[in-house]
Amino acid sequence: MEDYNKIIESLGVRYIKAKSINVKEPVTISNFYDVENTVIFVKSGKMSFEDSTGKVEIEEGDVVFIPGGKRTRLTYGSNAKTTLTSEEFVAKKELFLQSHTQGLANDPTVSDSMIVVTLEAKVFNSVNFFASLDIDPFVIKSDDVNYTIKQLYLEAVSTEAGSNRIVKLKTEQLVVEIIRYIIKNRLFVEQLATNSTYFKDPRLIDIFNYIKENLNGDLSNKVLAQVANVSEDYVGQYFKMLTGINPQDYIEYQRMEEAVNLLRTTKNSIRSIGKEVGYKDTAYFCRRFKMMFGIPAGKMRRRESLMNV
Repeated sequence: MEDYNKIIESLGVRYIKAKSINVKEPVTISNFYDVENTVIFVKSGKMSFEDSTGKVEIEEGDVVFIPGGKRTRLTYGSNAKTTLTSEEFVAKKELFLQSHTQGLANDPTVSDSMIVVTLEAKVFNSVNFFASLDIDPFVIKSDDVNYTIKQLYLEAVSTEAGSNRIVKLKTEQLVVEIIRYIIKNRLFVEQLATNSTYFKDPRLIDIFNYIKENLNGDLSNKVLAQVANVSEDYVGQYFKMLTGINPQDYIEYQRMEEAVNLLRTTKNSIRSIGKEVGYKDTAYFCRRFKMMFGIPAGKMRRRESLMNV
């Protein structure tokens, strides 16, 4: 339990957004993907996703948690006749989903309705905690999680004084409730045990922090070896042994994660954002971005700017 408390205490949690959506027409997204963690509470109706075992149906009152960086086949509603890629969905989403601010009340004319919360949870503000577990999306059946999601959403759409502060607190509470659910149901036991290595080797934390602070700089294995005070030949093996991925893959993920953040929060050009996260060649940055997220950087920005869904 001490290791679990260390994990929770180390987490930097950040609220991204919350929205309530009605499904106008069921639709399947063949390659749903987001950098941040996605939490979907099914208020009414159904939805589904795919994990390594196949299709998983989500019933009314259940929650699906999709770890940041995990690609899945996601269906809003049931018996969807339309399947779109992420890129196609960005251009057509208003045909299938409608955002609303009706509080928690269900519209009797709508079969499928969900609350979607997007959040960040990083170990030492460097590593996406849930992504680091390398787990599939999973279902949560918990009244505590459901209640917290509802309260978070109500505060997110509230205009009362202090709502932003409560949203921050409720987002942190939601992350704790999800981790408690994982522990209580003994999910991902081996992954959590591996994750605890982050707290046992300060050299790894030094590497994480250095990468975070120098995304646009030289992050070769030679440099990382100097940071960790190990040999250049060994640093890749050392990093993968503790994290499960090689350092250059991790660096690219961090660079792309920051690129998405800049697309969401600034009006900087794609060229400028690419350079800011370490890509001198804009065309190469754009190719890698689309390969990772399934949509071009420009359309990712458009997706984030659409307020309806």
